[in-house]
Amino acid sequence: MIEERAVVAEAGQGYAWLEIRRQTACGGCRASEGCGTAALAKIWTGQRVRVRALSELPLRPGEEVIVGMADGALLRGASLAYLLPLALLFAGAVLGQTAFASAGEAPVALAGALGLGLGFVAVRAFSRRFRDDARYQPVVLRRASAPALSEDMLSASR
Repeated sequence: MIEERAVVAEAGQGYAWLEIRRQTACGGCRASEGCGTAALAKIWTGQRVRVRALSELPLRPGEEVIVGMADGALLRGASLAYLLPLALLFAGAVLGQTAFASAGEAPVALAGALGLGLGFVAVRAFSRRFRDDARYQPVVLRRASAPALSEDMLSASR
């Protein structure tokens, strides 16, 4: 299960709207100084994303919680969103190449673009189908525990 900290923005019966801070792993990489991906990650890091999650806990806005999602659901969702349009793009291009072999590159590119568009439509249809499926929803697992007190904090309070 993939877990992440979040802050409750709004709570309802059986669900909660959560704000999650975007994080990347680029900060720990040695090549991050000259990496284009790390430069883009700096732009997105720290921004908040609002997500609806299932919750059986009575929550109040402002509470910090741990939200989780099944590993398989995330992998299937990412595969659907990225691989299906790409596969249909290639299938459309191959079909265009076999059907219009002597017509040049324009029909092949058009057939590939149609395949890509069909892939996006298929992803949209599948995402609507799985939108209310509890297996593909993030779930509030528990309230986040308070951070451990350091020795400096303990000695300062004495």
